[in-house]
Amino acid sequence: MFRKSLLVSLLSVSTLASAAELRVLAHSSFAVDQKLIAAFEQKTGSKVSIIKAGDAGEMLNKLILTKSAPIADVVFGIDNLLVAKAAEAGVLADKTGVASKKFPFSARLTSVDYGLVALNVDKAYVADHKLALPKTLDDLTKPAYKDLLVVESPATSSTGLAFLMATVQHFGEQKAWAFWQKLKDNGVKVTQGWTDAYEKEFSRNGGSRPFVVSYSTSPAAEVFYSEGKLTVPPTDNVFLPGSSFMQVEGIGLVKGGKEPALAKAFVEFMVSAPVQADLPTQMWMYPVQDGLTLDKSFQFATLPKLGKPVVPASAKQLQGWVSQWQKLMRP
Repeated sequence: MFRKSLLVSLLSVSTLASAAELRVLAHSSFAVDQKLIAAFEQKTGSKVSIIKAGDAGEMLNKLILTKSAPIADVVFGIDNLLVAKAAEAGVLADKTGVASKKFPFSARLTSVDYGLVALNVDKAYVADHKLALPKTLDDLTKPAYKDLLVVESPATSSTGLAFLMATVQHFGEQKAWAFWQKLKDNGVKVTQGWTDAYEKEFSRNGGSRPFVVSYSTSPAAEVFYSEGKLTVPPTDNVFLPGSSFMQVEGIGLVKGGKEPALAKAFVEFMVSAPVQADLPTQMWMYPVQDGLTLDKSFQFATLPKLGKPVVPASAKQLQGWVSQWQKLMRP
C-alpha cells in the first residue's frame, strides 16, 4: 500500500513538473473566477500564468517592445482601436482559429466583450455644490467646471483612447484639438489609466474630481459591490453628444508564443458560456454570447447602441492623433 501511494505521489509530482505553462497577458482589469481558471488547467493539464501589464495601451506597448522574445502566448484586452497598432507591429498571429460570435472586428482577435466608454458623475458632489450637469462637451471647458474632470491618457489607456476618438469623431480633427486645449486650460487631470482616474482621482472614491471618463456600467458596479447597502447608485452616466464610444475587447494568439494550441484553447475558454456568464460582474463589460441573464445591478447600466465597431483606417492615423494629443497636453 505504501509503495502504491508513493508511486501515485511521484506520478502527480511528475505531471505537475511537466505541465505546460500558458502565459496570458492582460490589462489590469482582467478578472475571471479562479475556479474557472482551475477547471481549464485541469482539463488541459496546464498551468495558467496571468501577467497583468497596466491599462490596455500600456499592455500593448510592452507586447511590442518584447516581440523578439514574446512574454506571453495569448493576449486579452486589445480592442477595436488598438488592434490596428497591434497588427501593424506584428505581435499577433494571423488568426485565432476561433470565429467571433458577435462584433467581429479583426481576424487576429476573437471578440470577448463590449461596453460603452462614458462620462460618469458623482451625484452627491454636484448636489452639495449646487452644480448643474453639463449639456455639451464644450460646457466642460467653462469656469464652472474648472479642475473637475479627470480623463485617461490615450497613449497608455484604451479608455482614454476611446474618449479621444469620440471627441475627434464629434468635432472633427481641428475643432477637437481646440476643445482639448480649452480642457487643458480649464484644469483637466490626466492619468495613466482607468484605475488611477476612477479609484484615486474621482471624488466618489476620495479624489477631488466629480466627472470621470469611465464606463456606462460603472453605476451598476457601485451598487453590486455595496453588497446590499445601496439600492440606487451614487454615480450616474452623463451622455453628452460626442462623449461616449463603443469598445469591443478581443483575445488573440501572440505571434511566436510557445504554446499556440493551449492559447487557442484559452480563446475558446474565454467565449465559453461559464466564462461569459461570469464576465459581466467581474470586468463590467457585456458578454458577446447572447441569452445570458445579467445581474440585477445592470438595470443601472446603459447598453451601447449595437452598431458596427469603429476601427481606425490605420495605426499611423491613430498614432498621429495620439501624438498630436500628447504634444498639445504636454505641461
